[in-house]
Amino acid sequence: MALISLEDLDRLDDEQLDDDIADNPEPMDEEDRDRLLTHWQAVASTHHVSVPPEMTGPIQEMTRNNQQREPLPFTSISCHEKVGEVQYEERVYPAGHWVCVTKGEDLYEQSISLSFMKLMRFICKENSAGRYLGLTVPVVNHIHMMTDGHTLEKDVQTAFYLPTEFQTDPPRPSDPDITIVYREPIRVVARAFSGTTTEETVTNQIGLLWEILGDTADLCRDGYMVASYENPGVPRRRNEIWFIRHNL
Repeated sequence: MALISLEDLDRLDDEQLDDDIADNPEPMDEEDRDRLLTHWQAVASTHHVSVPPEMTGPIQEMTRNNQQREPLPFTSISCHEKVGEVQYEERVYPAGHWVCVTKGEDLYEQSISLSFMKLMRFICKENSAGRYLGLTVPVVNHIHMMTDGHTLEKDVQTAFYLPTEFQTDPPRPSDPDITIVYREPIRVVARAFSGTTTEETVTNQIGLLWEILGDTADLCRDGYMVASYENPGVPRRRNEIWFIRHNL
């Protein structure tokens, strides 16, 4: 599949496409379905993966419900600014059930893209409830560093917090690659950045936040989280890098 640039993606006008579909209660016609699938396939090509035609249904449903995503709850601890610009925030996220997929492809962006497609299918009725479950944001990718401190390990866990409605009785996944995991509360230091997330951009953001924070012993150095607030069809999406504190 030929690769395209971010400028090409901008011309596809994905936000207008999402708005048109989300605002229209009528079923999509064949032209809209094809246009939406083509857009996702174009984005996927920049991540060196392909989107199979059977993803058309989940893509349509996720797009139509794009405005109904539930925010992941958290408690704000502090916000640190410099010259009026937020440098980082500190937050505590609650315990709860997360839906997780782990992939270990050659590239970070391949792993997160393939995992997210699996999560989309789970959300869109491939679950024991047999219904659309909804998505919370951000979707969080848990990464680990190799012993050199600069290279990402191949395995990346992509996860989202189950919507409140399903926290007490999580639906079971049909796909054996998907697991439901109960996580204890975590305290994170979060810094925002925008754009696509690749191994290069992620490692750069990790380095930048360490420069801001300096050397501090109470933060993990072997594992980090990358939080994404928009779907992969948005080329300049909002992201955060999360450093994890050892203790709450």
